[in-house]
Amino acid sequence: MNTHTLLLPSLARLADELALRRLLGRGDRLPAQPPGLLAALGELFALPGTALPVAALLREAAAHDAGDSVWLCADPAWVQAEMSGARLLACGTLGLTRAEAEDLARPLRPLLGDAGMLLEITSPDRWQLRLPTGSPLPTFAAPEVVLGEQLLPHLPQGVEGRRWRALFTELQVLLHQHSRNRVRAQQGLAPVNALWLWGGGALPARPRTALTQVRSSDALVRALAQHAGVRIVDGSLPARASGDRCSDLAALDPQSARAAIAQAARALRRDEILRLAFIDGARWHIRAAQRWRFWRRAWRP
Repeated sequence: MNTHTLLLPSLARLADELALRRLLGRGDRLPAQPPGLLAALGELFALPGTALPVAALLREAAAHDAGDSVWLCADPAWVQAEMSGARLLACGTLGLTRAEAEDLARPLRPLLGDAGMLLEITSPDRWQLRLPTGSPLPTFAAPEVVLGEQLLPHLPQGVEGRRWRALFTELQVLLHQHSRNRVRAQQGLAPVNALWLWGGGALPARPRTALTQVRSSDALVRALAQHAGVRIVDGSLPARASGDRCSDLAALDPQSARAAIAQAARALRRDEILRLAFIDGARWHIRAAQRWRFWRRAWRP
């Protein structure tokens, strides 16, 4: 039986819609999973290891030169200082132009080069560090975990993390002093005063997956599908075909997401399962016949 997975915004953002709650009440709730897009992708694509090597996947998809190097995302970020520490307010979403990115990166390259790292600007808002093959890396927190949070608990810990904490601070100092940020302040734009390091690792072997089609505008989802040899399609929802398929709707506004869920539910066939994967970890299975369980109550939060 084929499965159509919808990657969706947080259930809490959608739960005020009665039609959706009725649909959920008629389906089968599954055990909750860890929150976040990375966890949802880990359910769909089986990769070796425990951490998704985001940087290597993005670099390979964009430039096809990941090779055997170890890669680390170094995304332009906005950190706001507070009385009690500092908070990550934006990462990889600052709308930089290519010229701005190159200008900001210029004073960083010598520092990173002395540390044995090459800074690559794959796109203005997506930067990566290329490290020598086999370089060890501590655990880095993904932006989806850190956004809005205090930074200190999420920086690499222990003796192994000391070098990376020092590097993070040195990069902050250089960016804080950069003239480009004065220009951005005059334009009412957020500063680029940090690089958030995360998603490290080397390019893995091709992942195992049952998916045959993926629809997404997200760079990471597309990169992972490309590496797995899964067809990437455009349009509202992937066309029905043999094999499992996935529609990434996690970035949609609630109204659009609810409409997409309703459309997918109407298109269910007897030999299909609709799997709803909410970004906060909630999971549901819905089969075509279950839509007629009128006697079941609507789900309540």
